[in-house]
Amino acid sequence: MKKIINTFKRAKANNQRPPLSFEIFPPKGVLTNDAARETASKLVDLHPDFVSVTYSAGGSKNSNATSEIAAILQDELDMTAMAHLTCSSASEEKITAALDDLQEKGIENVLALRGDLIEGQTPSTRFRHATDLIPLLKERGFCVGAAAYPEAHPTMMDLDEDLKYLKAKQDAGADFFVTQLFFDNECFYRFWDKAQAAGVTAPITCGIMPVMSKEQVQRMVFMCGVSLPGRIVKILNRYANDPESLRKASIEYAADQLIDLADHGVDGLHLYTMNKPEIAQQCLALLRDSWRQ
Repeated sequence: MKKIINTFKRAKANNQRPPLSFEIFPPKGVLTNDAARETASKLVDLHPDFVSVTYSAGGSKNSNATSEIAAILQDELDMTAMAHLTCSSASEEKITAALDDLQEKGIENVLALRGDLIEGQTPSTRFRHATDLIPLLKERGFCVGAAAYPEAHPTMMDLDEDLKYLKAKQDAGADFFVTQLFFDNECFYRFWDKAQAAGVTAPITCGIMPVMSKEQVQRMVFMCGVSLPGRIVKILNRYANDPESLRKASIEYAADQLIDLADHGVDGLHLYTMNKPEIAQQCLALLRDSWRQ
């Protein structure tokens, strides 16, 4: 397979459209991987440049699902996979075992994350931040992605302070960044300008998630600290009792975000699919229609 950083470099060198990628998450508990396989198989025809697979939670009985699904993407579906790896509660032995497993499965790309502690977990003394994990990944030859936060990490009040951590991830060896979701492109453009001024030169791909319900938005605002533009608020209010119309309007909003970002020449576009391939299909149809015009 291929290292994702080369996809970004090739697109920039050849003045091509920004690379497109999706995110899926593993089944929970004792479920098989069949559902994830079915979801991923419906994304093949959309020709993503890569697909990221979120990390199965520490308490899951299916803790190997991330690497298993990433291997399915590569071996069965011929797609480039990126496996998420969190370290907030991990010992060096556990991380070493995880990296051995990924390399045995032929996974070359990893998104290095601190991750949040689950109730009952003990904080790692070896890996306190993603910057502690990234050098180990680089030593093992992985292509490393890391997280970026256009409106600052939820635990930080100041974007300028958060950008110091972003630059530290790059200095530690991060090859590229994937942003937390955002609903206001202007927030991203301000962040992008500040990141470049802070010395961040690694590609930054933009994370976009269509809104499917008011409850979903409330969780995102609380968990991620994202801003809600007036248009999103109006969509939620207008279609509060009309799920089908809300879905359509939200997909159109997300597609408009993607179109605007592509027009501004961003490094990449990353769609949080919520394991609903039809959302990706509809968003990309609108995006590609705009490119043909």
